[in-house]
Amino acid sequence: MSGSDDSMPSADDSTTPFDGGTPVEASDAPYDGPITGSISNPCSLPGSVVRTMSGVTTVPGGKTPSGGALPDVSYIDVPVGFCVHYFANVGNARQIRFAPGGEAFVASPTGGTTSGGQNGLNAIVVLPDDDNDGVADKTITFLNKSALPGMALAYTQGMLFNGGYFYYQDGNPLAMPPVSTIRRIPYAPGQRAPSGPSELVVDIGAYHHQDGLHWVKALDVADDGTIYVGNGGSQTDSCVQPPWPFLGGILKLDGTPGGSIVARGLRNPNAVRCSRGHDLCFALELAKDYSGPNSVSTPSQAGREKLIAIHQGDDWGFPCCATQGVPYADPPYAVDCSGIAPVDDSFLIGDTPFGLDFESGLWPGMWAGRVFIANHGAAGTWTGARLVAIAMDPTTGLPLPGTNYTYTGTAPTPDGGAYGDMGNLVDFATGWDNAGNGHGRPTAVSFSPDGRLFLTNDTTGDIVWIAPASL
Repeated sequence: MSGSDDSMPSADDSTTPFDGGTPVEASDAPYDGPITGSISNPCSLPGSVVRTMSGVTTVPGGKTPSGGALPDVSYIDVPVGFCVHYFANVGNARQIRFAPGGEAFVASPTGGTTSGGQNGLNAIVVLPDDDNDGVADKTITFLNKSALPGMALAYTQGMLFNGGYFYYQDGNPLAMPPVSTIRRIPYAPGQRAPSGPSELVVDIGAYHHQDGLHWVKALDVADDGTIYVGNGGSQTDSCVQPPWPFLGGILKLDGTPGGSIVARGLRNPNAVRCSRGHDLCFALELAKDYSGPNSVSTPSQAGREKLIAIHQGDDWGFPCCATQGVPYADPPYAVDCSGIAPVDDSFLIGDTPFGLDFESGLWPGMWAGRVFIANHGAAGTWTGARLVAIAMDPTTGLPLPGTNYTYTGTAPTPDGGAYGDMGNLVDFATGWDNAGNGHGRPTAVSFSPDGRLFLTNDTTGDIVWIAPASL
């Protein structure tokens, strides 16, 4: 972590429940006040690693707040005309969102997952850049106290700014009964400490299945003000006769206790993000382990990781169906998978698509308006760790078809050149998957108000931003 850690007092927890009350408010009008960290020509900043036609150059200078040299991020390979810059370090940085005033908020949990990093802070922190040098000035603890008595904020990842509130995930999925909540506190632009008590919005764990590893409650708000939240199922969920129960899927916060079911049949919807202008929201689904064509144990299965649009009533098939029309291997009965939602954008099992955000049109050429997805890579080897981009249909607001699922190689885990035609899916940044584990894994993605793409790394803790030289 660069700079000092200025711990602020956490909000006092209120026991007044919001669960089951008035539906969540729609978003406020767009904030038009001052924005911290808003930078013109960011690739000219000292410390920027710039990719040109003639190679890679680093703008001289660039220091941490304590005066030390910036960590080396030149291993990240971006297209010509783009730059990479170190921003901060936060242990187990699993989510990043930007406040209306431009500050980066990062969730740093310690709750166990199948692929989580080390050195989590049990906190949500703020990383301001008030001097606009492209590096966080310091790390400020915004929240570090759970509403559960005696607990730190160990199980937090989902965050959202909406309607004058900061929404965040809290709870303990290992408790009996499990507690998995969304809470909120009043928030005004520029605040770097809580200004009021927290209140319960919804206790998902009291009404829906919870998994001790897939506990993430990613959330975002649609154009119409609806807040969607992911709920994880379990790798060991059993395929049973219909009607299939709700285990993993998507909920909406409409005042219904526990949230209303929107879509079901997901194993681990690890990320939820809404685009702007078409009232559409999306999720990244981490499907059943070892169920893809690149699996050594069961290569005939048709499992795939997915980017999906969130629609009322969709069923994505888990744990019975690998994809539309195809059950998982050895189904316990004659499973009918014909009604499963079709997949347009998918990844090989183990690519582990982990975070996503939408470019707003400030970037040049083919990169404008795409959805950018951080692939965490395969557990253990980190094969496939990279940042990819998928073109969007400007008329419908939906991603155009793209996949690396058409695997043409023969190795258990694919390498370069083995994917075939990926359609509208293209690699944007690489360098993590280098036959070693020293560079960590790309994790969460978020565009800042000035158009830079921020990318966290839950393994090393390093947070970087990427921008075009034309910005």
